Amino acid sequence: MDIDVLRPRELSPALQARWLELHQFGDAAGSPFLSPCWARSVELARGGRDVRVAVLSEGGEVRGFMPVSTGKAVAIAAGGAMSDYEGMVAEPGLAFDAQAVVRALGVSRYDFSHAFQSEAAFAPYARGECLSWLVDAPDGYEAYAAQRRAAGVSALKEFDRKRRKVEREVAEPVFTAWSTSRADFERLFELKRDQYRATGQTDIFAAGWTLRLVEDLFALKVPGFGGALFTLHFGDQLAAAQFHLMGERVIHAWMIAHDPAFERYSPGLLLFQDILRWMDDQPYERLDLGYGDYRFKSELSNAQVRLVHGFVGLPSAAALVREAAYGLRQAAEALPLGRVSELPGKAMRRLDLLRGLR
Repeated sequence: MDIDVLRPRELSPALQARWLELHQFGDAAGSPFLSPCWARSVELARGGRDVRVAVLSEGGEVRGFMPVSTGKAVAIAAGGAMSDYEGMVAEPGLAFDAQAVVRALGVSRYDFSHAFQSEAAFAPYARGECLSWLVDAPDGYEAYAAQRRAAGVSALKEFDRKRRKVEREVAEPVFTAWSTSRADFERLFELKRDQYRATGQTDIFAAGWTLRLVEDLFALKVPGFGGALFTLHFGDQLAAAQFHLMGERVIHAWMIAHDPAFERYSPGLLLFQDILRWMDDQPYERLDLGYGDYRFKSELSNAQVRLVHGFVGLPSAAALVREAAYGLRQAAEALPLGRVSELPGKAMRRLDLLRGLR
């Protein structure tokens, strides 16, 4: 297997077309986070720094692409903390040496946080897993809703009740897809940053390049890729807004916020319901809710995909440090100490988040 490492801007039209061809296979099929446009968008937002693509070829034909962000010793997902998925976009069943890819990238270690469990090359290096939640609705909203009811899920019925309550007590809900409102876009990120402060979470937009990335995606007009703003107003008041990453047939839920004044009406969930209905007349067949242990995701989803985290290391100090960190984490998680057992894992995730924002 030959491995070339290129910058996203160095990919020829033929290579980009091949990437998009391979993007139709496997669990990663259609995910905008594994599109060549995502790698290029991250590269532009970061001022041309760090983003690389490992291009795997065999017998003179390109077999796979893996976008990453590289540091001095460690590679992570292209876009770091802004990316929900990562890994290799390749021909089905492609066998490759994960360590050889790391070596070609010129680093000592590749840390993956949300790679697909089905990627066999990374399976031996996985240290844990989680679920990512999907809503597949190829036959439209009504068929999907009937399926949820048959599964004993009453969430959609509850959304309808809350919608009627809004109509009685506040105003008519007004849904807008592909909104071009600059004011609503800015308000979404004000609400999102307020949410980070209120919950003590890291403000991912303080990094600078992350805010440039969403700004660029809001303005981007490329077929089959970009950011889309969806809004729900109660009368003339913005109740909820969501900025999602769009593929050709997949919408990936990304930045979500609502006005706390309307909390009791669950406007964010009503907005998700509106998006699912809107998809009936659009080419989109999947709403990817991403990973995270949230009740609304498990209630809305009718499919899941497993993700894994871990690292691929070469003999090096960087690999030894990561191995030690995982050793501490696994030892703590094996102890019956409740939340105390979770502290090393939380610390690792927090450090990885900060590293992914640099």
